[in-house]
Amino acid sequence: MIHSDTARPRPVHVVGGGLAGSEAAWQIARAGVPVILHEMRPVRPTDAHQTDALAELVCSNSFRSDDAVNNAVGLLHAEMRRAGSLILAAADAHKVPAGGALAVDRTGFSAAVQSALEAEPLVEIVRGEVTDLPPEEWGSTIVATGPLTSPALAEAVRQLTGEESLAFFDAIAPIVHKDSIDFETAWFQSRYDKPGPGGDGSDYINCPLDADQYRAFVAALLAGEKTEFKEWEANTPYFEGCLPIEVMASRGIDTLRYGPMKPVGLRDPRTGHRPHAVVQLRQDNALGTLYNIVGFQTKLRHGEQARIFRMIPGLEKAEFARLGGLHRNTFLNSPRLLDGTLRLKPRPQLRFAGQVTGVEGYVESAAIGLLAGRFAAAEERGGQPVAPPPTTAFGALLAHITGGAAAETFQPMNVNFGLFPPLDASVRKNERKPALSRRALADLDRWLGMKVDEAA
Repeated sequence: MIHSDTARPRPVHVVGGGLAGSEAAWQIARAGVPVILHEMRPVRPTDAHQTDALAELVCSNSFRSDDAVNNAVGLLHAEMRRAGSLILAAADAHKVPAGGALAVDRTGFSAAVQSALEAEPLVEIVRGEVTDLPPEEWGSTIVATGPLTSPALAEAVRQLTGEESLAFFDAIAPIVHKDSIDFETAWFQSRYDKPGPGGDGSDYINCPLDADQYRAFVAALLAGEKTEFKEWEANTPYFEGCLPIEVMASRGIDTLRYGPMKPVGLRDPRTGHRPHAVVQLRQDNALGTLYNIVGFQTKLRHGEQARIFRMIPGLEKAEFARLGGLHRNTFLNSPRLLDGTLRLKPRPQLRFAGQVTGVEGYVESAAIGLLAGRFAAAEERGGQPVAPPPTTAFGALLAHITGGAAAETFQPMNVNFGLFPPLDASVRKNERKPALSRRALADLDRWLGMKVDEAA
């Protein structure tokens, strides 16, 4: 997509060393353009990060489904691999068993991303907080500060745009030491015994609950002491795809049984029957010593978490490597503020990327970083950036946040096939997802093969 014989261009600045910023920096350098990557940690830590490493995974270690035929996020994985994504390369190199999902050893993954960027001669990493809008003399700049954008920078963006950035809360799931799980009760099995990347069909630890145990657990969740909101946070909505477990429980007694505690595709080997409900744990590191409780994001106080989660059969003596938590996410009203190549309309030399644009999920954030990096590099090489076709996962996600969604009701969105232009009505329902995927990859290959002068 990017080819030019022009003189060495000036550097592009990238603010934020998370998944989106790291991917953007990599794409810029791969296009032959120098890049300065600014990361505020460890000079200024955040409430959610535990290290100063680039691309640290704060929440889950899962990149979700790796099925490129029937799942939109799996298709996005495939597109990113074809586009030379650093994030997907690191994920593939450090995957751990997770059924049909792509999950990673978070330490190895982050180290791989940082090592690649440190070894790239066109990348300069600068540690320190950017507390205001990047100065004009920086030229082309990508702001990829993520859901934990510093208050000073967020306020500068608000003052420039005249728009109040939207915000929601994202909760973090707890992590358990495997050797503290009781395998007289718990067992290994993926739903329907389905294997995934690096797995064998027995990738999850399952803890069964009968009807009485389930009702008692839900009651404890509802009664447990929660983290109190500050006054200014009280009306901030949650993202529906990452609700705290106790918020889901408040929606009805069976909500969890049809959500993260659904027992479908599982049989307790002790009884031969499907349990009333199941809590699943997914491997969190390459050694297999840590497992996170799937779907158990929470705002319960830490003492309450340990007490209530030890009510789960098999976790009575659970030792926690990390308890759940809660942090505030900030994102732009992107349909109103960003153009089709992610430039801020009031100041086009600024691009935004990652979760701050209103996409949700690791892969989606990195994908928008990849696009922002390619767009910026194309401009610096003297070409005209061109958006990927809306028939691709890249293009469908980009089109949604830059105009496809209604600005008045804009909320964070995962990639899904509902964002893609529909197929001809003659395609049968059970064939539509594979057909959408085939069309996407064919159109992606044409886009990746374009030269800058063809995009002008």
